[in-house]
Amino acid sequence: MSFSPRHPIKASEGSPYSRIYGMSGYTPSRIVTNEEVCTWIESSDEWIRTRSGISTRHWATGEETVEYMSVEAAKLAIERSGVPVEEIGAIVVSTVGWFTQTPSLACVIAGDLGSKAAAYDISAACAGFSYAIAQGDALVRSGAAKYVLAIGVERLSDLTDKSDRSTAFIFGDGAGAAVIGPSDEPGIGPVVWGSDAEQGHLIQQVPHWPQAVDEGKRPVLVMDGNPVFKWAAFTVCHYAEQALAAAGLAPEELDVFVPHQANDRITQAMVRTLKLPESVLVSHNIANTGNASAASIPMAIEALYQDGRVHSGETCLIIGFGAGLVYSGQVIVLP
Repeated sequence: MSFSPRHPIKASEGSPYSRIYGMSGYTPSRIVTNEEVCTWIESSDEWIRTRSGISTRHWATGEETVEYMSVEAAKLAIERSGVPVEEIGAIVVSTVGWFTQTPSLACVIAGDLGSKAAAYDISAACAGFSYAIAQGDALVRSGAAKYVLAIGVERLSDLTDKSDRSTAFIFGDGAGAAVIGPSDEPGIGPVVWGSDAEQGHLIQQVPHWPQAVDEGKRPVLVMDGNPVFKWAAFTVCHYAEQALAAAGLAPEELDVFVPHQANDRITQAMVRTLKLPESVLVSHNIANTGNASAASIPMAIEALYQDGRVHSGETCLIIGFGAGLVYSGQVIVLP
């Protein structure tokens, strides 16, 4: 289709590539053991570890709100990046745990940081951090922002039904952040992302907010675990393969693999499908933190940094998947 503007306009121009300048993760202070979970549901430490790989999960205290955790993660990522906060042109926050329609959590965080950046929230559940990285990459390369602050934060403990044996042991809380900016070399690979709304009923908030308000009850997350497991272990694996190929890497050229920490059996299935050699470091952070949705990937990367197991310049495949159903993955170069 031809396009001929009456008066030509200028377009924004950005960097040819982008990269991550600094990352961080925030892990809440309260540790919830499997033994404690077993006081809520009929289960055992062995059953939970066998089914999920989880030994403990971290839940936020009353003071560790989604705002507080986001700001703590953001401050550390900004400090590590060396980018002045006033140069950040956009803030993108992924969460399902901000229960205020307006203002957005991103705008609140901007105010806390003393920033006047463009700010908005997205809702992509467990794929949210990868979504935010993809949007940061696009904003930098389009010229819409020189630097972007991407945040994933959750307080899934607020949405956990402690009487539900199928989900009570799974969820955790936390936050993570990344500062994205211009680069002369590619530091963020092409994103492979999408959705499958036909299976959206497999992970839901119940009841929806209008009904919850009318009934005076707090909504909870419900999940049909078996089909979700099969989708993640057998379908999402191939999207991870596509993300690796889109970055132009063979499995043996990858340094680190950090999938969304949903279930360690899913992680193991992905490693097999991707045919990753033993030289690739794989995160199993779910053992300590549970499933923290949009925060799980940056929290896992932070743990690897803290343990001295990853280094600047290494290639890292990340992929998130979950409620929606949605998925998103790309290769990043660690800062």
